[in-house]
Amino acid sequence: MNQPKHIARKRFGQNFLVDGAIIDNIVRAIAPQAGQPMVEIGPGLMALTKPLLERLGQLTVIELDRDLATRLRGRQGLNVVESDVLKVDFTALAHALGAPKLRVVGNLPYNISSPILFHLLDHVDAVQDQHFMLQKEVIDRMVAAPATSDYGRLSVMLQWRYAMENVLFVPPESFNPPPKVNSAVVRMLPRSAPAVLNRAVLEELVQVAFSQRRKILRNTLGRWLDEKSFSGAFDLQRRAEEVSGAEYQALAAALS
Repeated sequence: MNQPKHIARKRFGQNFLVDGAIIDNIVRAIAPQAGQPMVEIGPGLMALTKPLLERLGQLTVIELDRDLATRLRGRQGLNVVESDVLKVDFTALAHALGAPKLRVVGNLPYNISSPILFHLLDHVDAVQDQHFMLQKEVIDRMVAAPATSDYGRLSVMLQWRYAMENVLFVPPESFNPPPKVNSAVVRMLPRSAPAVLNRAVLEELVQVAFSQRRKILRNTLGRWLDEKSFSGAFDLQRRAEEVSGAEYQALAAALS
């Protein structure tokens, strides 16, 4: 019996990928191999799920929409986790699947893409790699170099733990309904030897630094460093976007 057509739900940020050529290119970029432990966030109508499952043999999917989760449960080889992705403990999930590390993929809902990326940062040690489709503007910020307008908090925080690259451009007409923005696919590889620091310190430091991008750091970060009784050397005669990620990490390490 044919199941009723699923209508995209705005509150879940649903835009379903329908372009076969783009789907093939994404699967090629992910390069799934039989037996690899992979988790897909937001499988939706299975545009990516089907080709991934064919190559892997089994796949874990995380789906919040109850109707979609019910449809997915009937598919052989799929392990369905019906949950808000922000509540999923990926480290525990890796243990449950008997895998040292997970490969994580997905077409992330654009309205909560940053919270998902920061949630996964908590579980980076349980991840082998990540491939996500996101708003192109967000990926531009993730991979941005210092001294560019896209460089900011997201760039510094994520580049601390991941090497990242924009691997594919995806136009709006590849989706139904088409979003009002361009999309892209990012590859995120956890760094084997990241700087050792207190993440909360780096987060606060970067937030303060970029709170007023146009101002010289002496007026923002300088005051914050005074409050922390920091006595080391740091050039505050620059704007936040002129400081490299490595310098922010070194400062956070000194404060940690």
